[in-house]
Amino acid sequence: MSSLPSVNWSYPTSVRFGVGRIKELPKAVEAVGMTNPLLVTDPGLAGLPMVADAIASLKASGLSAAVFSDVKPNPVDSNIAAGVAVFREGGHDGVIAFGGGSGLDAGKLIAFMAGQTRPIWDFEDIGDWWKRADSDGIAPIIAVPTTAGTGSEVGRAGVVTNEATHTKKVIFHPKMLPEIVICDPELTVGMPRFITIGTGMDALAHCLEAYSAPMYHPMSEGIALEGMRLVLENLPKVAADGSDLEARGHLMSAAAMGAVAFQKGLGAIHSLSHPVGALYDTHHGMTNAVFMPYVMQYNRAAIEQKFERLAGFLGISGGYQGVLDTVLKLRSDLDVPHTLAGLNVDDSKRDLIAEMAIVDPTAGGNPVELTKAGALEIFDKAQSGAV
Repeated sequence: MSSLPSVNWSYPTSVRFGVGRIKELPKAVEAVGMTNPLLVTDPGLAGLPMVADAIASLKASGLSAAVFSDVKPNPVDSNIAAGVAVFREGGHDGVIAFGGGSGLDAGKLIAFMAGQTRPIWDFEDIGDWWKRADSDGIAPIIAVPTTAGTGSEVGRAGVVTNEATHTKKVIFHPKMLPEIVICDPELTVGMPRFITIGTGMDALAHCLEAYSAPMYHPMSEGIALEGMRLVLENLPKVAADGSDLEARGHLMSAAAMGAVAFQKGLGAIHSLSHPVGALYDTHHGMTNAVFMPYVMQYNRAAIEQKFERLAGFLGISGGYQGVLDTVLKLRSDLDVPHTLAGLNVDDSKRDLIAEMAIVDPTAGGNPVELTKAGALEIFDKAQSGAV
């Protein structure tokens, strides 16, 4: 009898990667059958030339298009409802999700909810709740990432905050996977240093947690390895020189790789980061970066042997401790706060954060069971700085 497990795997979509590929947006729109797309982005990007240029290129090709940008950095359910209303009123037939994680997730969720009659929370990523959706009502999606971190462009889910409960929820459906992705490193050049670093650390967290997760998925595990290498080698380069297109391209690859890899699982970095982000409105990737070494230490007994292999692949001496030291040095070199205080997070909600963390969907992928006591231990160390 074979000891191999029986598991389900799914890999991503058509990706057009390279400098200048944004020029292909009109053809991509036509290829998926859109004639009147709604471009969903965030307020910061909405006024930039890249969005104006995208709309102009669509109209020059004889396509109609409009922009929706009422999206918070951590999208909330009212943002999605407002976007769906604009989508329906404008007679749109698809979505161009354009931006960082907030624009991408919001765009995907608007396309998903455009044809639904049930509340968005009925489609949370629990069991087979996604089967409740009317799949025929899901509009086609093209994704254009302008950051290199979340990897939402190759994901089948979107994260949205429930305003009533201040909890982040993952909404899932296979048809939320964009049909075409345009990854153009030129679009990331104007990112502020803080966002570049935060999104890059998000990609690292995705790969690191996917690699650490206990589920059997060797393809994702291999992708996670290379994703970590690309972040460690290229994030410092981009932080030092934001115009380094080659390094930015490698980070875009790493971001997509992280999102592909984390179908293997995430863990306590994310399950703690989600409630902190929902309650304090912190940058998701930067919050992940703060929690990273403390979660690694919590998981040490379960991951130490695997991290020997990781260290060898990355060319780091010292096994697990060498990887930990590399993460700590990277954070320091890139001005990532060492403690939660650097994100203006206090301990007044520590108990609530721990309770939210252990029921977060990502907690189940942690290689060590995340108990409330464990979540409190990690949170307290992230407050004190004791690695």
